[in-house]
Amino acid sequence: MRRLLIGLGLAVVLGGGVANAHDAYDDSESHPLRLAAYVAYPVGYALEWMVMRPIHFVVSHPQLERVFGHVPHESPFGGYEAYEPSDDER
Repeated sequence: MRRLLIGLGLAVVLGGGVANAHDAYDDSESHPLRLAAYVAYPVGYALEWMVMRPIHFVVSHPQLERVFGHVPHESPFGGYEAYEPSDDER
């Protein structure tokens, strides 16, 4: 009887919780390169924010653009203005 109670207690403690994920699992997450991306992505994100963005801030300063050869980015819309809906269309 004692073994049964101990076994039942262990089953409740170890298996009592429900495992939930934050989103649905699909087969793309089982690809081996996905595991590498889980490691590489945070490293790249940190490098962008701690190295690349501060460098861009310095070289894009209007007084230093000529020294570093930085040119402002062109509009992704070419010569067109971005569409802004009027208040009565909202």
